[in-house]
Amino acid sequence: MTARASIRFLRRGETVELRDVPPMRTVLDYLRLEERSRGTKEGCNEGDCGACTVALGTLRGGKIVYEPVNACILLMAQLDGKELVTVDDLSTDGQLHPVQQALVDTHGSQCGFCTPGFVMSLFTLYHEGHAPGREEIATHVAGNLCRCTGYRPIIDAGLAACTGRAVDRWAREADAAALRLAALDDGEDVFIGTSAGFIARPASAATLARLAAENPDATIVSGATDVGLWITKQLRVLPKIILTGGVKSLHEVKDAGSHVALGAAASYAEATPALAAIDPDLGEVLRRLGSTQVRASGTVGGNIANGSPIGDMPPMLIALGATLTLRHDAAERTLPLEDFFIAYGKQDRKAGELVWRIDVPRLKPDEAFRAYKVSKRFDQDISAVMSAFRFSLDGRRIASARIAFGGMAATPKRAAAAEQAVAGLSLDQPSGWDVAVAALARDFQPISDMRASAAYRMEVAQGLLRKALMEVAGASATRVTGARRAVA
Repeated sequence: MTARASIRFLRRGETVELRDVPPMRTVLDYLRLEERSRGTKEGCNEGDCGACTVALGTLRGGKIVYEPVNACILLMAQLDGKELVTVDDLSTDGQLHPVQQALVDTHGSQCGFCTPGFVMSLFTLYHEGHAPGREEIATHVAGNLCRCTGYRPIIDAGLAACTGRAVDRWAREADAAALRLAALDDGEDVFIGTSAGFIARPASAATLARLAAENPDATIVSGATDVGLWITKQLRVLPKIILTGGVKSLHEVKDAGSHVALGAAASYAEATPALAAIDPDLGEVLRRLGSTQVRASGTVGGNIANGSPIGDMPPMLIALGATLTLRHDAAERTLPLEDFFIAYGKQDRKAGELVWRIDVPRLKPDEAFRAYKVSKRFDQDISAVMSAFRFSLDGRRIASARIAFGGMAATPKRAAAAEQAVAGLSLDQPSGWDVAVAALARDFQPISDMRASAAYRMEVAQGLLRKALMEVAGASATRVTGARRAVA
């Protein structure tokens, strides 16, 4: 393939072009070891603590959007066509950035190790163009951990700095920076390396599909929120890496009338508005999926492709009746999402075949949906049990149901026995629900692990089914975190 053998990104107002970029080189290692910008810290090195947070600027609709990302698991080639901003860049002529000054004024820094990450997360919120409330700030920095328990003054700093009007250097130079980023968008494929070892970032769908088919041993990477840990924690050697993020069509989130069509490289942040509009529970679960940094990088397609039995997205999508399109070179095939998961670590995807699109049906007027995530922590935690329910109603009777769980089996799985038992039940006769709740024991034989015991999982799953039935029947006081959030 004919391609550019370098990556180009915007840094401190100038275009940086790098050749011979090692496939597994992370942005954090580049900053600290090559550029010698050491304000960005290495903490957990797995995308959990946020100490390494940097801001990534992306041109969308002619405007630069800044999002926080974890530099420790972001690959250098993912910077191509972006703007990179770090904590070392923020002060101007000896004057602190408004976010930095607010942290000083509110005594928001204690040991200081986490502070650069908090600064950069708040920097991206500062540029969102509105004045956030305390809860939004807390959600935005949920991926930044402070071991000195200094969250209150940090949130106070966010309230003080993020007023809805950005007046820093990036706001003043936004138009010029947007033109520079537009100039970097040359539509070229990126291929650095040889046939034996490379990192590639195709710009076209055809090139991506063909390259993956020709290199079935390559690692396919969208956001690197999972694969990044293969590098930093499992110390795997990944000689061939193919990035999906350069194909613009794979980021598309389309309103297709009866359903939402998600390109497989659409990040959680890009997909959330459309999914939350289907039902508020999708938005609430997505708010708790990973962190702001993870949602800015991680993708819905990647969450499906890795086949995790505890992924948050598949149970919700399965309950909604989503279909999956796979592509191998020029050939595409479509299957129900639940059929993609065969066994633990095994999916219906042949070597070189790509997860390409997810079609998510909208709810019909006679359908009700509920989804619940149960985990040890509220924010940024892996599910012990993930559940999703879609009920088709005939007045006050349940005509049929689709029920799916994560964390209850080796794959995300539908509860066939419970679905059969639910069909025909009356929402006005709770005593009749017991048979459906009991049927879950025929659907699942969960295991015990560090997140939950088998007995706990079964008890929680049965309680969640009863909870969903109660809510659909009209109960309102079933949630410890308040009522269901309305769609804006």
